[in-house]
Amino acid sequence: MKKHRRLSLGLALLMASMAPAGLCAQEVFPDGTPIPAWFADYTARSVETLGKVYDITQYGVKNDSTLVQTQEIQKVIDLAAENGGGVIRIPAGGVYLSGSLFFKPGTHLQVDGTLKGSDDISNFAVIDTRMEGQNLKYFAALVNAIGVDGFTLTGKGTVNGNGLRYWKSFWLRRQVNPKCTNLEELRPRLLFIADSKDVQITGVRLMNSPFWTTHLYRCQDVKLMNLHIFAPKAPVKAPSSDAIDIDVCTNVLVKNCYISVNDDAIALKGGKGPWADQDTVNNGANRNVIIEDCTYGFCHSALTCGSESIHNRNIVLRRIQVDQAQRLLWLKMRPDTPQNYEYITVEGITGNVTNLLYVKPWTQFFDLKGRKDIPYSYSSHIAMRDIDIDCQTAFNIDRADDQYKLSDFTFENLNLRAEKTGVSLQECIDGVKVKNVKVNGKEL
Repeated sequence: MKKHRRLSLGLALLMASMAPAGLCAQEVFPDGTPIPAWFADYTARSVETLGKVYDITQYGVKNDSTLVQTQEIQKVIDLAAENGGGVIRIPAGGVYLSGSLFFKPGTHLQVDGTLKGSDDISNFAVIDTRMEGQNLKYFAALVNAIGVDGFTLTGKGTVNGNGLRYWKSFWLRRQVNPKCTNLEELRPRLLFIADSKDVQITGVRLMNSPFWTTHLYRCQDVKLMNLHIFAPKAPVKAPSSDAIDIDVCTNVLVKNCYISVNDDAIALKGGKGPWADQDTVNNGANRNVIIEDCTYGFCHSALTCGSESIHNRNIVLRRIQVDQAQRLLWLKMRPDTPQNYEYITVEGITGNVTNLLYVKPWTQFFDLKGRKDIPYSYSSHIAMRDIDIDCQTAFNIDRADDQYKLSDFTFENLNLRAEKTGVSLQECIDGVKVKNVKVNGKEL
């Protein structure tokens, strides 16, 4: 442990000396296009600029952690919307229990106390929504902002999904029916933000979500900063508690966050199915995503492409410390979905993972829906550089020429301490470039 800390600290100091204080004008995305100045502005919005503050306790909501007050809190949101907008405040020192809440244009949420989700699914509305690469009827999240440009969620408090009862029910169902899907166990997400621009989520703790924690769908210009996102792996695992799911979004910044969940930390979504790339209304690409200066605890993967994803381009994961992540970068290759993962850079990473790079066919709930051929997929222009890390397996990759092609990967300045090196990169990836890669002190 002491050795690991010394190595991590040494590389961290080196990275700090090399990294600019903010993004510079000459910085570019992996495909060479300039990174907009928007990504360099780390200023969190002040609630004083967002309109009148509506303290929920001044509008009939009681400080009672046992009383479900969905309708009472929603009335405050509606009142603010009717009067030109404003900030709904969950005051410090209280715990307020609720089902699904719907924010409207001009309204925002400040959480200084605790907003707690009901563990009774009947308190959550069934709506037309998006889950697992599908548009369908399902349960709304605890906090919903659909078509709310400028939506801001901030504060010093906690949004607590109260997921324990849902998690126990999920695992009991799996004992009875091991093939049951996630959607068959009825449970809400914590946050769902859709069809919205200029969104900020800052400062709060997001914890114990029954299902996905933060789901962004068809959004643009979203900043998630200084968040603490947690769901446990023990004593009861929080199934499918992804920290951040980015689904058909453009321009997303994740900065200075702590993430530890019992599934993927950050997953890039976008659609699934043999003709998913032809549905340009509901499905699409994630473009221009930067994840930086974050700390990870346990998770299935620090960054995952898939499993419901058709196109990801210009994705950057950098200056990250990981501890107990099962994978650093995971490319889920679905044989029933055409996928294109391109121009992804992972750099400046320290800590420990089980697998550095994990690329495999993903066949869970495989369904070609009558299509006779396998939709072909691609992963290209993936770069991993400036990484100092302990791992069990460095390169855990399957080559599957009948399903997908891996090409133009770059591995540079990697210092790996690994129990297993894994596959030969040259045998699995076309056009691979390897420079200054050491495994257990030996040049690869």
